[in-house]
Parts: sequence; C-alpha cells; structure tokens
Amino acid sequence: MSEKLKTIKELADEFNVSKQAVRKRLTEEFRANHVKTVTSNGVKTLVVTYTGYMLLKQHFTTSNATGNNKVTDTSNPTNADLSVVKILEQQLFVKDKQLENKDSQISQMQNLLDQQQRLALQDKKLLEEYKSEINELKSLKMPQEDMKDGSSIRGEAQEEIERLKAQLKLSEEERNKAKEKEPVKTESKKWWGLWRK
Repeated sequence: MSEKLKTIKELADEFNVSKQAVRKRLTEEFRANHVKTVTSNGVKTLVVTYTGYMLLKQHFTTSNATGNNKVTDTSNPTNADLSVVKILEQQLFVKDKQLENKDSQISQMQNLLDQQQRLALQDKKLLEEYKSEINELKSLKMPQEDMKDGSSIRGEAQEEIERLKAQLKLSEEERNKAKEKEPVKTESKKWWGLWRK
C-alpha cells in the first residue's frame, strides 16, 4: 500500500494494538470521511487516509515496555491536529462570510418585495380612481349620447307634439271666432208655432 493509505492491520501493528481496537475507533462518521475501499487481486480492503491516520495516531500510543493500549492526553496537540484545526477554522470563516452574504441578500430581497407590494397597492388605488372618474364622465356623457342617437326620434316626436298643439290652438281659435260671428238669438220660438206660418 502507499504511504498515505494504510490498512487496519498496518495501523494495528504501528500503534501496537489489536485490529479490533482500531476497528472500534472507525465510527460511521469516521468511515464516511477517512476510510476508502480498495480492490487488489479481487479482494476488497479497507484503507485509512492520511488525515484519518493522523486522527487515529492521536488516540493511540505505543508503549514498548508494557504493550498496553493507552489513550493519549489531547492537551498537547500535534502538528497534524493544528493543521486540521486551521483548516476547520478557515472553513468556518468562509461559511460565516457566506452566511453574512446570504443574510444581506435576504434583507435586500425583503426590501424589494416590500417596495413591489407598495407599488402594486398604489397602482391598484390609481386604477380604482381612474375607473371612478371614467364612470363619472360616462354618466355625464350619457344624456348627450342619447340625444345624438335618438335625436331624430325625439326631435320628430317633439315636432309632432308642437304641430298637434298648434292645430289644437287653431281649432280652438276658429271655434271662438265662429261663436263670435253667430248672432245670439234672444228670441226663442216656440216649437208648436213653427208649422203655423
């Protein structure tokens, strides 16, 4: 195997622990991030990457005198630990900047949405005002339009009425004149004396 990829057996030999002790440290999260499956000669073998090796190294120490497994004190970090911490800090810094950027974008979008809603409301009010003005103008214009459309009918009816009034007036005047021309007979003839003459 290459120097950066080590098998579980190689790690157990290097740390002077059993393969079972190494496997206990290979959690699901650890396997997802630091373990790969390599096929050689038709056999699949689990190998640990360099960063995974460095993490396991900090957990195991070898003691040549006793040969027992010991957990190291994590208060003295190694160079690999410091580099991992720096990488994580850089990632956190980048993520923080991205979150700030997203927050500002959300704020901008909210302001634009508010502005758009206000403009839509103003447009709606203006539209309603224009509709009411148009209706008022239509109501003022309607009688004039009726006169234009029905002017011949109304005009003819009005002329007919005036003509009939004039005829009525003339006929009344003629009757009055005829009554004035007729002499008023003050003598009254008796009906039984009409055949005597």
